[in-house]
Amino acid sequence: MIHTGYNPALVALSIAIAVLASYTALDLGGRVRSSASGLRWVWLLGAALAMGGGIWSMHFVGMLAFEMGLPAAYDLDVTLASLLIAIGVTGAALAWVGRSRAGPRDVLIAGPVMGVGIASMHYTGMAAMRVPGHFAYSLPVVALSVGIAAAAASVALWLTFRPTNVWQKMAAALVMGIAVAGMHYTGMAAATFSSEQASAHAAHVAATRVDQQNLALYVAGATFVILFLAMLASAVDQQRIQEELRASEERFRAAVQAVRGVLWTNDPQGRMAGEQPGWAALTGQSRDEYQGFGWSEAVHPDDREASIAAWNATVAARRTFIHEHRVRARDGLWRHFSIRAVPVLDAHGAIREWVGVHTDITEQREAEAELRESNDEIQRYAYIVSHDLRAPLVNVMGFTSELEATREEVRALLRDHPQAQRIDEEMGEALGFIQAAIVKMERLIAAILKLSREGRRRFAPEPLDMTALIRGIADAQRHQADRRGATVTVAQDLPGIVADRLAIEQVFGNLIDNAVKYLDPARPGSIRITAKPAPGNRVRFAVADNGRGIAPKDHARVFELFRRAGAQDQPGEGIGLASVKALVRALGGRIELSSEPGLGTTFIVTLPRKPATGRQAVAEAQILEQMNVAAE
Repeated sequence: MIHTGYNPALVALSIAIAVLASYTALDLGGRVRSSASGLRWVWLLGAALAMGGGIWSMHFVGMLAFEMGLPAAYDLDVTLASLLIAIGVTGAALAWVGRSRAGPRDVLIAGPVMGVGIASMHYTGMAAMRVPGHFAYSLPVVALSVGIAAAAASVALWLTFRPTNVWQKMAAALVMGIAVAGMHYTGMAAATFSSEQASAHAAHVAATRVDQQNLALYVAGATFVILFLAMLASAVDQQRIQEELRASEERFRAAVQAVRGVLWTNDPQGRMAGEQPGWAALTGQSRDEYQGFGWSEAVHPDDREASIAAWNATVAARRTFIHEHRVRARDGLWRHFSIRAVPVLDAHGAIREWVGVHTDITEQREAEAELRESNDEIQRYAYIVSHDLRAPLVNVMGFTSELEATREEVRALLRDHPQAQRIDEEMGEALGFIQAAIVKMERLIAAILKLSREGRRRFAPEPLDMTALIRGIADAQRHQADRRGATVTVAQDLPGIVADRLAIEQVFGNLIDNAVKYLDPARPGSIRITAKPAPGNRVRFAVADNGRGIAPKDHARVFELFRRAGAQDQPGEGIGLASVKALVRALGGRIELSSEPGLGTTFIVTLPRKPATGRQAVAEAQILEQMNVAAE
């Protein structure tokens, strides 16, 4: 047995290395998860070098601090192996807990593994010692040192990936450094040295102390340089992050200004605090005036109490604040603002502050008021027009009755005339068209009256025989088609649907009328209405003609109000197709156009067989809107 001791200066140096290495590893390791995939491995390697290399350096300096009165040398290969063990085990443990899907339980796996690896590094390093003597280990103390290493490694890994501020990180580094050093010196205490050849402690000091101290300083110096470079890289990265944060903040402020917004912040209790340049610029209030709840003095008196109550309720509930009120601007005018504020949480889930935006919606509210006033005026005018239309309609109905009586008289007078039957049939057909027109006019007037009362059009779906309905519309257009030398053909057995009769008559009446209107007078006209089933329990109706056609650049514009489908010298006001598109959409369908100049035009109307209800209606409405947007 020989007497041993420690050089106090080198012991202090080893502990300082352990603390500094722990802080650097904590700082670098904390960047692993928050970095992109490429930089992630760079920071992981840096953390492994800092932690593993720092622990090894502390261990080696601690070994050099050990004074046992015997000259000691170190095997270079075994010493380097101990360094590689420290770096490799530390890097593997950091990589395991640094995975995106890693959780707290992974520390319980990686921590003990890393602790055993550090202990292996320690005892491998001790095995590198070459002394003229023997040393043995106390197994209980060895087990204690391994336990300390596992506990210190687990805490290190847990702290590495836990959000901490600078002071928490420094305190954690101090605890970790002392724990790592404690493991080393516990391991040293587990060893018992015996000398083969007695030598005085003073002789050892004279022969070896200067060299070991210099070697310790070299190792420590190299370690400090490496750790300094690692911390410098961390500082550069932190500066980069700060620049990105400043750029992000500037973009955010620019975005707020782009939407005519005012950015403000409140403390966790919902009180306005600090400088609020946006609010001051908007309201003209000074800092003393808007502090706390002083901002409410700029809110309209009628909105003030409700705004404060809603804000306090939101702060208490920790939810997003959505509100609207009027604010007195710097020029003294009241303006409407939409408000949205969200709580900003710290790492522990507590509210750090509130960030909100006041968005000026004055023009929007004024436009809505004008629209409501205009809509009221339109409703009043529609009521008056529908009322006034009844008077000429009643006259037409009266004249129709008189014509019906005259028809009987003519039939009696011309009973023996050779043309009597033909004249009677033509008068009957004409009176039938007039009666159908009267019925349609009555339905339109009723719809206008209902619209003027309710402010919106409502449909009354019913089963429709589409073959009979469209043939009736085509018959009503027959005289106009005959004058243009055109034929209108309706396919047999068109699929029936359930829809509002008047709306369907308006849709196909406009399409057939439009087709007749734009036929080419230089050649025989042809209009054909066909239909076929479509996916989703729908029917595709096609109204095709061989008319002039529509240029591709006008395909979308013909559905706009007051746009014409053909040349500007053609009749019409450009209302029919716009109303058709609106009606088709309201019925849950869509309309498409296929046309080329000189080859004719085909309008395809896709309608549901019956109106959808409940969730089906919502789903189909979303699909329809996507289809309409894609078509446009």
